[in-house]
Amino acid sequence: MLIHNPSLHFPFSEAPEPLSLMEVAPGVFWLRIKLPFKLDHINVYLIEDVVGWTLVDSGLGDPAGRDAWNFLLAGPLSNISITRLIVTHHHPDHVGAAGWLSRQLNAPLYMGETEYHIAQSILLSPSSLDTEDNRRFYLDHGLDAGVTSEVVALGREYQEIVTALPPTFCPLIPDDTIQIGRRNFLILSGAGHSVEQLMLYCPTDGLFFAADQVLAQISPNIGVWSAEPNGDPLSLYIRSLDDLKKRVSEGALILPGHGLPFYGLHKRINELMDHHRSRCAIIETACGDVPRSASELTKLLFPRVQDIHQMRFAFSETLAHINAMVTSHRLQWVKGNGYPRKVVRLDPAKHGLT
Repeated sequence: MLIHNPSLHFPFSEAPEPLSLMEVAPGVFWLRIKLPFKLDHINVYLIEDVVGWTLVDSGLGDPAGRDAWNFLLAGPLSNISITRLIVTHHHPDHVGAAGWLSRQLNAPLYMGETEYHIAQSILLSPSSLDTEDNRRFYLDHGLDAGVTSEVVALGREYQEIVTALPPTFCPLIPDDTIQIGRRNFLILSGAGHSVEQLMLYCPTDGLFFAADQVLAQISPNIGVWSAEPNGDPLSLYIRSLDDLKKRVSEGALILPGHGLPFYGLHKRINELMDHHRSRCAIIETACGDVPRSASELTKLLFPRVQDIHQMRFAFSETLAHINAMVTSHRLQWVKGNGYPRKVVRLDPAKHGLT
């Protein structure tokens, strides 16, 4: 969802050309790698280390992603040594090539413990995605059988675009610090977009590697998935944004996983919060008198979704808003109404909540 705030300050008017370097701070370089999705790129960063360089995130591990890295390592990066890999979370565009790069470069992988084990679980147990419980999750909320089959099949792509991770890794612990070169970075974590996405903040130099938690021009996907159908990632995400406002300076340079680096973190956080409030208001109005399924509400919130990849994320995000509103007693599931499951606006006066 494009929700760009023109009051943000963008110190770089354009991104670097794909597979080229741009210095964004002393000893910090920005690279952009193409992705075969509507969100067509990922930002990765190189930070000068005591010996060599540390890479933050990796892009996909499919043949095109590995070809991109072979070009970089043989050309623009041929004169430097990448000695450490940091991966912010388990999503394919961030971890995809990390295992392969770790082996190619003989460089250790640094990753949050939770995110590492989630990635390993998906890689080592692909059959867990194609289960009756997973299918039922979508069918129960109103997706038809054909769309459900396509959505479930998308989960199997993980093994095709994420290379095998090394059997050992160096865990990054939230609220610890990590030294990279002359800088000390505070390791921050945030839920919502991923279970425990990690971010790096250097207060001294005002650099914040935000991964996907705060993006300048789009809102990160906040989704509910079949493994935790009643989860409330949206409330966790809002809590994370509140925490970032307290801990990261408004004057920090934000280096995100997608889009352009920017200044104005607190403004952007306020806008993201307003965005999610407005989505909740739309859902609440739609469920005022007529019960609605998550599938129906997905079409209302995301009317221009065209492909199955976008539909999967749109559905998961719609359900995240529904679950948050059920938790906060603004909606309730309709009982005894069969399937698909539907929600209706809850009248607080009838439930002793006023």
